[in-house]
Amino acid sequence: MALYLALVHYPVLNRKGEIIASAVTNLDLHDLARSCCTYDVPVCYIVTPLKDQQGLSGRLLSHWCEGIAKELHPERGQALRRLKVVDDIASAVRDVCSLTGCRPVVWATSARGTETSLSHREARRQLLGSSEPRLMLLGTGWGLAPAALSEADAVLEPIVGMNGYNHLSVRCAASILMDRLLHAERG
Repeated sequence: MALYLALVHYPVLNRKGEIIASAVTNLDLHDLARSCCTYDVPVCYIVTPLKDQQGLSGRLLSHWCEGIAKELHPERGQALRRLKVVDDIASAVRDVCSLTGCRPVVWATSARGTETSLSHREARRQLLGSSEPRLMLLGTGWGLAPAALSEADAVLEPIVGMNGYNHLSVRCAASILMDRLLHAERG
């Protein structure tokens, strides 16, 4: 059982439904890395084709993993070493394949869901009952573009709150999903 994440900055939607490349944020990188370390997710891919955003991500990772910050806050570098910057989703799939020896099953996430969404319970059952790796795509901006959703092997059901409000940050949604998929059942 292995779960990998991909924080997708392209192709995603903006509020008008147009396909865009969103900006990488320092907060997303730090929080996702810490959550991945907590739940022992081996790699979280930062997916962006934009060279300036790749450079920004690389500088941030270097600062915490190699610079003086490594000595001052070693636990932060330990978490951030789980991040890997790639050009596109296909590169993340190839990398998981090279790490594990087989193509991952790709799960997309969406706050809107689909008619055939995979429940969190079924996804957990599949994850725990198989040696095949899973790659969970998390969309930034206003979510994954339709092409990314349609290329996934399944779309996970959306996270439903207490009152119908459904606009979590990607890092909060990722943490909830990791807990639901990886954490042992409670009492």
